[in-house]
Order: sequence, then structure tokens, then C-alpha cells
Amino acid sequence: MDPREALSRTDGTPLAGTGVPLGAALRRLAEADPGRPAVTVYGPDGVVESVTRRELEEHTNRLARWFEAAGVGEGDLVTIGLPNSVAFVEAALAAAKLGAVPQPVSHRLPEPERQEIIELADPALVVGGPPPPGGRRHLAEGFVPPADLSGDPLPDRVSPQRLAVTSGGSTGRPKLIMSGRRGELSGADVVLMGTDGTMVVPGPLYHNAPVSNTLDGVCAGNHVVLSPRFDAETTLAAVERFSAHWALLVPTMMLRIWRLPDEVKARYDLSSLSTVWHMGAPCPAWLKEVWLHWLGPEKVWEMYTATEAQAGTAIRGDEWLEHPGSVGRLLFGEMKVVDPETGQDLPAGTVGELYLRPAPGAPPPYAYRGAEAPSLPGGWESLGDMGSFDAEGYLFLADRRADMILVGGANVYPAEVEAAVLAHDGVASCAVIGLPDEDLGSRVHAIVQLAPGAEVDEEELLSFVGDRLVRTKVPRSVEFVDWPVRDDAGKVRRSALRAERSGGAA
Repeated sequence: MDPREALSRTDGTPLAGTGVPLGAALRRLAEADPGRPAVTVYGPDGVVESVTRRELEEHTNRLARWFEAAGVGEGDLVTIGLPNSVAFVEAALAAAKLGAVPQPVSHRLPEPERQEIIELADPALVVGGPPPPGGRRHLAEGFVPPADLSGDPLPDRVSPQRLAVTSGGSTGRPKLIMSGRRGELSGADVVLMGTDGTMVVPGPLYHNAPVSNTLDGVCAGNHVVLSPRFDAETTLAAVERFSAHWALLVPTMMLRIWRLPDEVKARYDLSSLSTVWHMGAPCPAWLKEVWLHWLGPEKVWEMYTATEAQAGTAIRGDEWLEHPGSVGRLLFGEMKVVDPETGQDLPAGTVGELYLRPAPGAPPPYAYRGAEAPSLPGGWESLGDMGSFDAEGYLFLADRRADMILVGGANVYPAEVEAAVLAHDGVASCAVIGLPDEDLGSRVHAIVQLAPGAEVDEEELLSFVGDRLVRTKVPRSVEFVDWPVRDDAGKVRRSALRAERSGGAA
């Protein structure tokens, strides 16, 4: 079934629908086929760890009983700061079995930022990382529940929110995005992911898409293969090794995989893949196109939405070839384009600020803790993205409003410049920001990480970009760095990069 048809069967949002509690779904799977693999962590050296359905069911039951004895109850948040691992999945499912809410955070967060999030979340328990101050209950990484705790099933409970994920730490004080969906498996999840297959999810579990698809995927009956940390060749090896039918990527991963030597890509059989989803950031058109020709356009899907999930679009690869650059037509909820200065609706073909809202009658898809969304009358909310619809209703993204660079009165969208820079074979990652300029107001500055062994100087790179963009959009300066500009989830902290290079002014 076309995923768009599956989602259209809900009551108007992709997260709607009452279903089976995640804990009950896992219990039924363990009873039906206890020896089937449930979660595997696969790294460059092979399998790191793996658990069957029965093992996952019993481990999470014991852990949930320990959580409960430690004071975790229905509706409480449980902060999980672990690396990608079986332990991460077990902690999240143990919380869900108590009706508590998993609240993932990066295990690499600086301690001040981590503590800010913990204070905002006020969790009943913190799993992983150093003990938080103030005597808050804490569970160290590597903890194993006592063997005398029962692994038998618990009473079915449902989390009031499926997840509480963090956002905004790159631009100011963090906020929590509390999912409007309960901790249940819906029929749409099963259709979108399939069942009794294998899903490869190489992204970090502290981000919404990887963790939500992992939990839903396991409880839908799939074997989910995680990566300790994203590695391009290892992702291809995992697809072949486990005959994966489904994979979740972001454009940064797609670029790193495509940059592998041709003989390395050809080494792996990817024919088992029937569905590859990508989301999380704009995908350069040239990169999208090579992937469509490589895997087959009918296998590659793109979704544009946010963790808040007010609305979203989707497009399949063969449809994209007819509408290159689009992120698809409306899939759920409602969207419109607004003039950011006047607040007036804009016609097709005009770039403005995107506003979103759920479909009429749909339940609230999220709630913030620690922030409020910019809104217009009628329940319309902005996430800061710029874009336009064409006459057929296809959405084309420009960039985030806060990241737009005004150069001598002309709007320059960093994502477009980054796509041109990334088209150079010698570039591994990049970010484009605006820096103060006395003459033009702002100048375009590119921060570039070169691919291993590449020798590219500023003149060559700017000449390459100049062949692809008008003069106004070509960077005035290039800064070469030896670290990945984007993380494994494809995210970049442009505000922090600007502040570091402009005397603290973001």
C-alpha cells in the first residue's frame, strides 16, 4: 500500500489512531515467535549485540519493575542519555510499559546543557551519564536489574505521550516537544513499516525520527538494526547482511554513502530494499537524483514534517523526477505560505514563511514545555521554514527564515549554496552562514570539511560554485575545518557557528 493511502486512513494526522499499547504489542510478538531477532546493533566490526523478542520482553519487564520501585509512574518522564544500544531501546520500552514517557537526550551533551534539559523535564529517573545534582534518581550506564525481579508480563499501561524529545538547544534555552500521540502502535505504523521484516536505522536515537521508528518498528514485529554511530559502508553492509527491506536516512548520510568509492558501493547487494525514507534536512537535487537512479525511484520516499507534526508532505522518487526539487504534496494537516512582513497569504509560486496546523477536528499533535510557537489566528503555527507551493500543490522549500542571509538586499538561502558546495567531489560536509559586512550588510561564508585525501583550495571551490550559482550567492569566504560540520543526524548549529565567528552575535 502507498504510505500516503495508509496515512489518509487516520483521522487527519499521521500520529492518530488508537491501537495496541507498545508493551502489549511486544508481549504478543514474544509469544508468537520468541526466538526472532528484535534489535541488533551492527558496527564496522560486525554484530555488537543482539536480543530476541523473548529476551527483549523479559529484560524490559525486569527493568520496568526496577523503574517502578525507584518511583517511576504513569505520566512521569524518564530521561535516557545512552548511546545507540540495546540498553537504550530497553530503557524506552520499560518506561512505556509503566505508562511513563521516554525522554531521550544525546549522551554527548555538555553537562550544562544536559542539566538544563533535566531541570526542564523534571524526570522521575535519569538513565545514563553522570549523576545529576540535587539527589535526583539516577541509573548508570551498564546497569543490570537484579535477577530475582520477575520477567513476567506487566499489566498493560499506555503512556499519555509517546515521546518527549528536545529541541532548541542550538539557538537558546532548550524546549521539550511532548508528542500528542499516546504510546500505542497504530495500524498506519504497521502499513508504513511492514512487519516481520528488517529495518536499518543508523541515526542517533536521541533524535525523533530514529527513536520513534525504532520503537514502532520493533513493536510492529520488525527486526531493527541500529548503528553504534553512523558509518557509510557499515550501513550498506547491514542492508546486505540482514536483507533489510526498509531504511531511514538523512541527506548527510546519503552524501557520505554516495562518496564511497564505486567499487565499495558495488560490493554490497541492496536488492532487498523496498523502501528508503529520507527526511530531517533539505536534500540537494543532484544527490537525490543519483540515489533515484541507483536504487530505483519507486523505492525512495521523502517526507517533510517536523517533530511537532502539525502537517506534512511526502513524495516518491518517480513523482519527484516529474517535480524535481519538491518535497511533495500535502499528506496530512494543512499548510499555507505567508508574507513574513505583512502576515498576508501568498499566491502559488511566491516564497514566504510556511505556517502549519492540524486538520479540522484532529487532536493536538504536540505540546511544548519551555517555549511557544509563533502563531497566527486560526491555530496556524510557524516553524521558521520558508518555501512556496506551485500551482499543482507541490511544496518547494527555500530555507529556514532565521538562516536566510540578506546580501545587499537580495535573499540568499544557505541550503541552496550548501547544495552547490556539496556537489564538489572533494567536499565531505559544509555549512553556509551569513557574517556581518560593512558594504553588503552580510556576506556569505562557507565552512567546509574536505573528504579524506582531497586537495581543494578556496579559489578552485569558489570557481566550481560560481559555475552553478549567481554571483550574489557565491561565498565571499571559505573556512576549511577538519571536523564534520553536521552531526550524524544531518543537523548543523548555524547560530552557534555564526556567534563563534562574529564576536558572539548570533
